[in-house]
Amino acid sequence: MDLLKTRKYSEKNQYLISILLIGLTALFSLFSVDFIGYRAVALILLVVVSINAILFDILPVMSSALLSAVIWNFFFIPPTFTLHIGTPEDGLMFLMYFVIASINAVLTHKIREVERREREEEEKSKAIKLYNTLLNSLSHELKTPISTIIGAIDTIKDNHTRLSEKNRQELYSQIELASNRLNRQVGNLLNMSRLEAGFIQPKADWCDLNEIVFTAIKDTEDEKNNHIVDFHPIESLPLFKLDTGMTEQIIYNLIHNAIQHTPEKSTIKIEVDNNETNCIIKISDNGNGFPQGEIDLVFDKFYRLNNSSTGGTGLGLSIVKGFTEAMRGHVHLENLPQGGAKFTIEIPCEFSINTNLENE
Repeated sequence: MDLLKTRKYSEKNQYLISILLIGLTALFSLFSVDFIGYRAVALILLVVVSINAILFDILPVMSSALLSAVIWNFFFIPPTFTLHIGTPEDGLMFLMYFVIASINAVLTHKIREVERREREEEEKSKAIKLYNTLLNSLSHELKTPISTIIGAIDTIKDNHTRLSEKNRQELYSQIELASNRLNRQVGNLLNMSRLEAGFIQPKADWCDLNEIVFTAIKDTEDEKNNHIVDFHPIESLPLFKLDTGMTEQIIYNLIHNAIQHTPEKSTIKIEVDNNETNCIIKISDNGNGFPQGEIDLVFDKFYRLNNSSTGGTGLGLSIVKGFTEAMRGHVHLENLPQGGAKFTIEIPCEFSINTNLENE
């Protein structure tokens, strides 16, 4: 496949490679011309010119076509080792060879240009589709909490003296929930932008994974919707050298995703462990699982499950994958035989049972 990428070479390298291919073909033909005849050599050289036309830009290809015509004339058309052509038939054949080689180079170049434009149009169409998907998601995901905040503030301002303390506290709670939701969506967008720009650089430090899980659970407290989050810390778990922020975001996004896509009162189970080289995080639920045909797509940017009635921009799981891979780990999703889904995160890292780490 690397050979097919030669058109990305510099123009100088394209000239060198195309001329080298013609030279090697001519050398091979010199040793076999007695068996195949000089007319067959013309066909072989045309094939090489065609290959060059597929791989390279128009000027290197035209140069190789001209060179092949000169080589065929000088080394193969009688009388050999001169530019003289002995018969009108050979002269016509030489002219036809040069015309065919040139037309072949030009037509192949034109076909490649058409294909390139089609690819660009297709990529543009995909970009527009992604852009529209993002706008459609954001129009709801950002507009809804903003409207909630504005509405609650207007109510408090307009009815400042008539609102009971209970109603005022309820409006404050709505503002807080909407603000957290807005902050989460903006954070997801910023994280995805950083991932795509390659600006994500993990900053590993010693951390207590049990504590990270508890923090992520606490951050989802207002979203639980009667879900049960089941986590039993392992007191003997070693300390891990991880990027605390990324790890917490991974766990939070997986819990949030489970809350979104499972029925009320579902149980979300979190397990943490380690082997000789990896930190292991498992998050499972007893919901309906993922459609089998969509498991390979759920980590794609902006992807949302078919027939999904819940909100979201479709960035949560793609950020899980991006952050995990940024820490050189991998994430695996599977449906459980008894129902529900299970995410397994494995991240290579250092770990230690020594809690006195001032010298690290």
